[in-house]
Amino acid sequence: MVPNEPLMLIAFNIFVIAMLVLDLRVFHRTAHEVKIKEALLWSLFWILLSLLFNVLVYHWLGEDIALQFLTGYLIEKSLSVDNLFVFLLIFTYFRVPAKFQHKVLFWGILGALIMRGLLIGLGTTLIQHFHWIIYIFGVFLIFTGVKMAFQKETAKVRPERNILVKFFKKFMPVTAGYHEAKFFVKHEGKRHATLLFIVLIVVETTDLVFAVDSIPAIFAITTDPFIVYTSNVFAILGLRALYFALAGIMDLFHYLKIGLSVVLTFVGIKMVVAEVYPIPITIALGVVGGVLLISVAASILRPKKEKA
Repeated sequence: MVPNEPLMLIAFNIFVIAMLVLDLRVFHRTAHEVKIKEALLWSLFWILLSLLFNVLVYHWLGEDIALQFLTGYLIEKSLSVDNLFVFLLIFTYFRVPAKFQHKVLFWGILGALIMRGLLIGLGTTLIQHFHWIIYIFGVFLIFTGVKMAFQKETAKVRPERNILVKFFKKFMPVTAGYHEAKFFVKHEGKRHATLLFIVLIVVETTDLVFAVDSIPAIFAITTDPFIVYTSNVFAILGLRALYFALAGIMDLFHYLKIGLSVVLTFVGIKMVVAEVYPIPITIALGVVGGVLLISVAASILRPKKEKA
């Protein structure tokens, strides 16, 4: 358990909120298309900020907890890349103009932070009261890892089947198109949601599905809620910039999905055998980092063949 955990969580959340306000109100006050150079600089900024926080964790809480944070961050960051493929499909499906995509991802990520915080709290409580649930998480991760390895690459986005979108449309009329970067407009004296808000709902619900896979994975590394939460938050904060940096080249990393499936299977096994043979955090970090590097290197060395 991290000492003074409640105070550290409050201070951390204040810092995150301040950074998000600075991002939205200062750096992205005006809707614009995010270019690759800007996205790469922001992505680098969030990665360096995460590593700086890791250094602080090392000085405050020691080497073991710092390694837990780094391993958890690496797992969550790599799993979040899978989200990027789906975000690209969603924006393509709805034909969202490039200059509005940043706003959708900003509010989508803010919602994701809240949902993941609640899920982490729920997961921590369940583990504290029902320790055997660790084994269920482990088996679930092994199943998810194997399933991911054999899943078809051509994922389909079907917003018309989204239950939340159907439910929302029963209570709120929706415009047929976009109205600049607005989520709501008044039409004939009545408030309407815009198509951009429907895109936001689809992004939020999609991230919730991904969170169900990724959060159990971090519990394989540590059950400390402070480390689980902060590593998740830093991985998500950089997700928006990473999307704009990689949107045009995501298809190049075609072996990454296999790498992620190996990582999920490994952490699932780590969970299941923890009582018999607790795998040291240094070995876990080496396996996760090594698998991801190999999958990226393999993707570059053996590019995907273009279909005729």
